[in-house]
Amino acid sequence: MSIRTMIVDDEPLAVERLQMLCAREPRIALVGTATDGEAALRLIEGLKPDLVMLDIAMPLLDGIGVARAVGRMGIRPAVIFVTAFEGFAVEAFDLAAIDYMLKPVAHDRLTRAIDRVEAVLRNRAPEGIPAPAEPQPDWAEEFWVPNRSELIRIATDQIDRIEAERDYMRLHVGSQSYLLHQTISSLEERLDPQQFVRLHRSHIVRRDHIARLRHDGSGVWFAALVDGNEIRIGRTFLANARAMTGR
Repeated sequence: MSIRTMIVDDEPLAVERLQMLCAREPRIALVGTATDGEAALRLIEGLKPDLVMLDIAMPLLDGIGVARAVGRMGIRPAVIFVTAFEGFAVEAFDLAAIDYMLKPVAHDRLTRAIDRVEAVLRNRAPEGIPAPAEPQPDWAEEFWVPNRSELIRIATDQIDRIEAERDYMRLHVGSQSYLLHQTISSLEERLDPQQFVRLHRSHIVRRDHIARLRHDGSGVWFAALVDGNEIRIGRTFLANARAMTGR
């Protein structure tokens, strides 16, 4: 499969580096480059590429704005964000980006991203035939979190509990944990309440990770978890705990 690709970045050296990487990937056919968002939109409309490799931090119209505008145009290129910043990952994947690569990009990292693009394009309907409507899930099914020099996918049903740490949420997945830059309230809104329950202003727990509820005799309740940890249930969230037991 030859993937017609555009590169958008306001730094000429970054464009050149990506061009060199793309030249080593036989599945990529580079059809154009742009150094600002407005020029990118004009080229995308004219060239209709299969893939746009898109920087985020650009003057006037940034990469997030370009991706939103492309969606409104009804054009469906795959989008890979290529950026030096980790903090835009949530917005990027809300826009259905295929991948989010941090600069500097290594060749093996690009290869993995192109594998994902190829799989998505292979499953799309041919040009001119509408793709079948896919039901949109009401709740988040996955999160992408920074881990060293890349982002990794965590399925929602792998998360045991979530703990607030100032401006970050710590996702506990078995013996591992990952930080996600998001507020606990916005995260709670994206989680299926049939699967997760908020028990404290700083804690959300997957329901099947709760072994039992207990109180200390003075009206304070705790949730004992299957991993041996225990969480104090905030008074504001006692109703959530009672609802789990049907009482």
